[in-house]
Amino acid sequence: MTTFSTNNLRRGMDIPLLVITYSTTLFGILMLYSATLGDKTNYARSQAVWLVVATLALVAGSQIDYNRYGRWTQHLYWLNMVLLVFVKLKGHGAKGAVRWIKFGAFQFQPSEFAKVSLIICFAYYLIQKRDEIKEFGGLVKSFFYIAIPTAIIIEQPDLGTGLVVLVVWLGMVFMAGAKGKHLGILFLSATLLFTAAWKLNVIHDYQKKRVQVLFDPEADKDGAGYHVAQARIAIGSGGAWGRGYLKSQSVRGGFIPEKQTDFIYTTIGEELGFFGGLFVLFLYFVLLMRGRAVIIAAYEDPLGRFMATGIVTMLAFHIVVNVGMNIGIMPVTGVPLPLISAGGSNLILIFFAIGILQSIMKNRHDLIFG
Repeated sequence: MTTFSTNNLRRGMDIPLLVITYSTTLFGILMLYSATLGDKTNYARSQAVWLVVATLALVAGSQIDYNRYGRWTQHLYWLNMVLLVFVKLKGHGAKGAVRWIKFGAFQFQPSEFAKVSLIICFAYYLIQKRDEIKEFGGLVKSFFYIAIPTAIIIEQPDLGTGLVVLVVWLGMVFMAGAKGKHLGILFLSATLLFTAAWKLNVIHDYQKKRVQVLFDPEADKDGAGYHVAQARIAIGSGGAWGRGYLKSQSVRGGFIPEKQTDFIYTTIGEELGFFGGLFVLFLYFVLLMRGRAVIIAAYEDPLGRFMATGIVTMLAFHIVVNVGMNIGIMPVTGVPLPLISAGGSNLILIFFAIGILQSIMKNRHDLIFG
């Protein structure tokens, strides 16, 4: 039985991974304070409170031997489905999206839970089906394993999280040995389906506009185009070294939407400039390299390797898409910046995922699949 003694907590822990995780989160709290100073909601204080809860999640994730999740995966998968369906039927909405379950003042976003739970469940699926993944039929079956929860997430609508799950699936099946030509066929099929969905108006108009703005900023000057244009102006005005901490003008002037979540990187760019933005990317580079080190360390352990690949892929996609949409090279999809954007559900689940990486480092030689 696992005990939570101090010695057990420290045993086998990747200290650099912990340091970079907390350094990035604390930096994020400082930027949230600046971005939302004077707002009715004190996002920096809320994020600090969530950090305490997230720390408990990290400890739990690191102390649960990841090899033991196998006995829970079926229940975890269906719990995930129940939560997503419940959100669709009885969820709490905001700004046209229904994504939260509300308990008094507390809000929980099941789609965030879905990211990590599907990584755990799908890793075990790959352990059982890894020989089949190398065949086209087996690859298609693996896609349908994640397709239903992904479709429910996209319908909320939450296209960003749905894309995260799809990219995580892609990274994990690639690690499991899926053939490039089979992935190419699926990519072509997905492109055709996307085109059909676009033509048949399955994709929401506001989502279409976000894609159109990527190629033509004038396509929606008063909507998504305006937001992206203002973000570019704010980041550009920061120059090399920025206007200075607590001295943003575009963000404080109310020109930047969702400045505490989707566009927090814009605050960094305006106040700390090009080198401040580069510093954030350096923090993420170190974080991803530590995740890569876990993947390499688990090379002889397929389960640990698959789980670590899913987590690192999730983090990398979040970073690329969020930074990309802030500088105008990616469509606005509502993907938060890991460890920096405000949000309790996202912070807790990322810390739990980091805890799983720690568990892999500690227990990768204890192969228990019961």
